[in-house]
Amino acid sequence: MKSIAVTEPGRLQVVEVPEPMPTPYQVRLQTEAACLCNITDQKIIEGRFPGVENFPFLLGHETVGIVETVGDKVRNFEMGDRVIGGLLIPYESDQYDSAWGGFSQYLLAGDHQAMVDDGVATSDHGWLDTYEVMKSVPSYIGVEDAVMMCTWREVLSSFTDFDLKPGTDLIVFGAGAVGLSFVKFARLLGFNEIVSIDPNYHKREKALAMGATSAYAPDDVNIPTLAIDRGCPFDAVIDAVGKEVVINAGIPLIGMGSSICIYGTLSSSSLSLEFGNGPYNFDIKVHQWPTRFLEAGAQKQLVEWVKDGQLSYSEFIDAEYPFQEIDLAFKEIKKSKPIKTLFRF
Repeated sequence: MKSIAVTEPGRLQVVEVPEPMPTPYQVRLQTEAACLCNITDQKIIEGRFPGVENFPFLLGHETVGIVETVGDKVRNFEMGDRVIGGLLIPYESDQYDSAWGGFSQYLLAGDHQAMVDDGVATSDHGWLDTYEVMKSVPSYIGVEDAVMMCTWREVLSSFTDFDLKPGTDLIVFGAGAVGLSFVKFARLLGFNEIVSIDPNYHKREKALAMGATSAYAPDDVNIPTLAIDRGCPFDAVIDAVGKEVVINAGIPLIGMGSSICIYGTLSSSSLSLEFGNGPYNFDIKVHQWPTRFLEAGAQKQLVEWVKDGQLSYSEFIDAEYPFQEIDLAFKEIKKSKPIKTLFRF
């Protein structure tokens, strides 16, 4: 089968690799589509993601595919199911390591619940925590909405990790797919004021269309006085960019007991924070990795929103390529043009 490999930092290549063979608790998926995770995949491709250092490796982790082979002990997937989150880990290859390996024509998904029920949900039996979020979707959920749920589930689940509740006054730095998901879900969940901050005019307009009450460029002179101008501080600031400068820009905007919420893998292993510009008491909450049971549980609400017409991939996916053209897609992402890029297989 064909797969996308990162052969050295910054270099992508279509390669031929063996098709994966499912174990008794796995299904094999024929990949329908995948999405680039803009920040994470860019760090991986450039060799800047912690723990992914052994080039060459197979890339990709936001996927959706159709079940075409079912292991003997699988009980929660059926032939023809559309499944989110198939990967190639672990993957036996003499040539390539796997950085999740999702940009491949065939993938594997594990039956988490069957392994739990049989008492074998341990690493000794081949269980991986990612199995918990390898889930099928109802037949009325199309491929595009299904693959977006890879992003949507993690963002929606982080509302619980960040203890964000309806009625919150919120600032979101960054209006890529993650930042816009925060804006969209905050509005659907009944948040109060939602401010979006992003350098791209098109993305700020998207944020307003999704429910932001206002949107600013990062260099807007009004940002430092947003809390003063509205007469009260904000309850939370979300950093969907992962940069120290963004975090420090948010500290003066929150009140006593409020939160700076950092989403995604940080660009640096250390932070220099300007605590003196904020209130005496506030929280810093970091979400660098999904909480799996929350991520899995978020899918039900997302399916309902899609079914009711309140949420659609069309608000997010604005670029599409055949998967063989990933190198071109990556170059466009580095220019900060697309919000979310879809690959068809």
